[in-house]
Amino acid sequence: MSLLTDLVNLNLSDCTDKIIAEYIWIGGSGMDLRSKARTLSGPVSDPSKLPKWNYDGSSTGQAPGEDSEVILYPQAIFKDPFRRGNNILVMCDAYTPAGEPIPTNKRCNAAKIFSHPDVAAEEPWYGIEQEYTLLQKDVKWPIGWPLGGYPGPQGPYYCGVGVDKAYGRDIVDSHYKACLYAGINISGINGEVMPGQWEFQVGPAVGISAGDELWVARYILERITEIAGVVLSFDPKPIQGDWNGAGAHTNYSTKSMRSDGGYEVIKKAIAKLGLRHKEHIAAYGEGNERRLTGRHETADINTFLWGVANRGASIRVGRDIEKAGKGYFEDRRPASNMDPYVVTSMIAETTILWKP
Repeated sequence: MSLLTDLVNLNLSDCTDKIIAEYIWIGGSGMDLRSKARTLSGPVSDPSKLPKWNYDGSSTGQAPGEDSEVILYPQAIFKDPFRRGNNILVMCDAYTPAGEPIPTNKRCNAAKIFSHPDVAAEEPWYGIEQEYTLLQKDVKWPIGWPLGGYPGPQGPYYCGVGVDKAYGRDIVDSHYKACLYAGINISGINGEVMPGQWEFQVGPAVGISAGDELWVARYILERITEIAGVVLSFDPKPIQGDWNGAGAHTNYSTKSMRSDGGYEVIKKAIAKLGLRHKEHIAAYGEGNERRLTGRHETADINTFLWGVANRGASIRVGRDIEKAGKGYFEDRRPASNMDPYVVTSMIAETTILWKP
């Protein structure tokens, strides 16, 4: 008699050329991920060769019941670490039947910005540091924390090792390997300052691919926490009080910044970001005011400042970048629940296209 795990792990390539494609999209909240699967006649590696699909937008808060059809356009393909074989994950964006992007489709506008000749010529690179918190399923309290109580103060948990310091490492390592299997350019992981909080980094990724890769990495993490029976939170301040919040620091460079003399280009770009501080903050994630307080390695939400090696700044430049005279900078303002399509494209638009 087969066990459920035997059937889940069946290798379809032994008996058929057909594959399963899991179509992924962003739901009505702008943060919830949705997905459904379909059978294809054989392996596909080019998203333009995939069929469009539809879903009931009235059930995701994205369309009225009397006109509920929303169309999925496949945009990026990744290997499926859950079904393995030739099966794939497909990142999609969503349109009306008339071909207009729906309001929660932030990818469409980002793609327009990244396809602008001036932006494409600068080859914008991104490295996104995605922080998140793992919560106990029934009480929505961080894993490893005593029920209704608190662990010892922050200090031993950042990059910590040991059963009393690192909670959820099996989930974190499973996610790390699953992302590498999928073809996501995940570049590292670490335990964070607050116990039960972790970070993974995606990048360097060029242009629109940074958003595609981060969203699919989030999807894979959601699926793994689903298996583990743990709740995944991207809340920027999951626990009030003397505990670090959760961000999505976004590292950024252009071809000009990476070239000789790039440090001057970096400083000009930072000056432009300062002039549009309010606009960026408004687009950098909900609830960010609870995180950007001027404490816990943040700058106050109403203040823009930058500095070399300063983790209390809005924008941090590395000491090695200053010394080399070229490289990248880190925008520390985005919240953990930010939309990477919005943040990456907005940074490119402000620093390359916007004229003060």
